[in-house]
Amino acid sequence: CCRQCGITLLEQEIALLRCQDCVSNPPYFDQTLCLDRYDGRLQKALIQLKYQRRLSFAHGLSHIWNKLVDKDCKNFKADYLFPVPLSQEKLCIRGFNQSWELAKRINCGSHIQKTPHILMRHHYEHPQARENRVNRHKAIHEMFYVNPKFQAALQGRTIIVFDDVMTSGATLNEIARILKDNGVHQVINWVLLRTLHQR
Repeated sequence: CCRQCGITLLEQEIALLRCQDCVSNPPYFDQTLCLDRYDGRLQKALIQLKYQRRLSFAHGLSHIWNKLVDKDCKNFKADYLFPVPLSQEKLCIRGFNQSWELAKRINCGSHIQKTPHILMRHHYEHPQARENRVNRHKAIHEMFYVNPKFQAALQGRTIIVFDDVMTSGATLNEIARILKDNGVHQVINWVLLRTLHQR
């Protein structure tokens, strides 16, 4: 997989460990670590968590992450782990943030501070799940911001951003842009499931 965006590499891209898209038009984030593909066995469990409010699935999915990715995570050098945030309106409707429910159960070094209170999101009326890549990028622009109380704490830091699904990468790229505009040095994505068809 591409070490920067997590997409499956074509044969001619393997030597560089980066896909042509990341070479030609580098995203703001620096690396992506994915557990599995969205069309794999874990897809149904994530849907149960996200749309059927089956919070017990957060335990199971994070347990699988910890079993398979634990060694990489514990030795990872970073300062903070943020979940991809929901707006306050969306959080009230859903009742929980699935990315935070997963992230807070992920084993990582004790030096990494997990918090859902620094990276914030404005409300957007229309769901993005069925939007194409171009529309996703337009819709997500300026949608995220850093809680001003914590801005100074981010200077020169390495941030892990945890998301349940990475599709086009638009959301995570916009988050990385905002974080770097606020003084963050490096942004790493940890993603439970990565979709395949974004070429």
